[in-house]
Amino acid sequence: MQEEQPEILKKERRNKQYASPNGMHDILPVSWPAWNHLYKKVNELAHDYGFGRIETPIVEQAELFSKGIGAATDIIEHEMYLLKSKGGDTLALRPEGTAPTVRAFVEHGMHVWSQPVKLWYWGPMFRHERPQRGRYRQLWQFGFEVFGDEDPAIDAEVIQLLTILFKELGLKDVSVQLNSIGCSQCRPYYKKTLLHYYRPHADKICANCRRRMKINPMRMLDCKDERCVRVKQNAPQIVDHICEDCRHHFKNLLEFLEEINITYFLNPYLVRGLDYYNRTVFEIWPHDEVAPGQEEAKKDGEEANKPKEEKGSQFALAGGGRYDNLVKMLGGRTTPAFGAAAGIERIVHELKRKNVKIPEAPAPRIFLIQLGDMAKRKSLKLFEELRNNGISAASSFGRDSIKSQLKIADKLGVEYTLILGQKEALEDTIILREMLAGEQLTIPTRKLMDVLKTKLAKKPKRKVPRTSFFQVE
Repeated sequence: MQEEQPEILKKERRNKQYASPNGMHDILPVSWPAWNHLYKKVNELAHDYGFGRIETPIVEQAELFSKGIGAATDIIEHEMYLLKSKGGDTLALRPEGTAPTVRAFVEHGMHVWSQPVKLWYWGPMFRHERPQRGRYRQLWQFGFEVFGDEDPAIDAEVIQLLTILFKELGLKDVSVQLNSIGCSQCRPYYKKTLLHYYRPHADKICANCRRRMKINPMRMLDCKDERCVRVKQNAPQIVDHICEDCRHHFKNLLEFLEEINITYFLNPYLVRGLDYYNRTVFEIWPHDEVAPGQEEAKKDGEEANKPKEEKGSQFALAGGGRYDNLVKMLGGRTTPAFGAAAGIERIVHELKRKNVKIPEAPAPRIFLIQLGDMAKRKSLKLFEELRNNGISAASSFGRDSIKSQLKIADKLGVEYTLILGQKEALEDTIILREMLAGEQLTIPTRKLMDVLKTKLAKKPKRKVPRTSFFQVE
């Protein structure tokens, strides 16, 4: 027999309030103007640059990521959400978008398509990391992937696309951080040089980096621990050790960027956090923020002395690079590729921080008021008729009081209200009230659309009050 629970526990259970899981958040209606504005810009630019939309499953085989991203990366070791299917498969919520897109490229035989194949995506990713500003366990990203071309012009094209996107969003002060991390031919020698530098400093770096020395030394350059950042400042730079082919590729990329007037900064310690990259890697940061590896460019105390609300995002807005070996690694043919992804929440936060004005959707200029059951039935039909005629209207069908409905109409700042009561419903008429002047007239329902179109063709007389989407973020 089950033991009777104390009354206090029963009361706590009754009063329990559920909340979103730690590190995951709701996107409320007031936030959507910014998200929709960003999506519209991304969609337009993707179309203009010839990218086709792809959507991959949120759940993939876990091995896809451990093999593609790298077993020694933070994502694989600590951050993947894993689950077992009923059939015994080990699945993972996707932590990033490149590996699934490569899997789709291979699975659907896109190598026979006209090259290069250009794809873009938009959706949620999942990483079980410590939640903080700019880092979520469910995070939204959009990304661009190009397959089948090794020319550095492709690298420049994707970087240009992102810089234009930020410019058109109103984020003009962004900086492009660039590096070349070489290839399978020149990287082994650099790793030996890097280890030779780090071994005497092993007692000054974090435990993770001491382990990385044995598994993947270049990952030490990506560490954000303050101790490791200090040691990194004097580490040998990979651009001094890349082979002639990689050097030529990087030189051509820089010339392309200069030709299209994109300002860039060389960050010799930028390696990104994923193992599939080779040659070009880049990140885009707010201009008043400093990327890891560029700390010496900041004056001492400059960031610390800023007021809290003025501090930067402290995170890259976008990043990516070349991954010429990943397609073959995941079962396809040797296919050069380049890609980039951007954090949607981070961009929205930066829009807020920079006080960027977001275009608002056209507000309704008409409010439909109904009184009585017969009027409500007719109003539902009338509401759809207004929409079919391209007239945006608002209403509150659940309210019966004309006073409360007029109060809502006034708060919305509409120019006109349509009042349909029992009498008007029987006589097939409707009252048109001009809110600013307080004047109203009764007109036959059959003439309503013509009258409204004539009146709405004039410039709006009232400014609609709007609630900022940033209040909830």
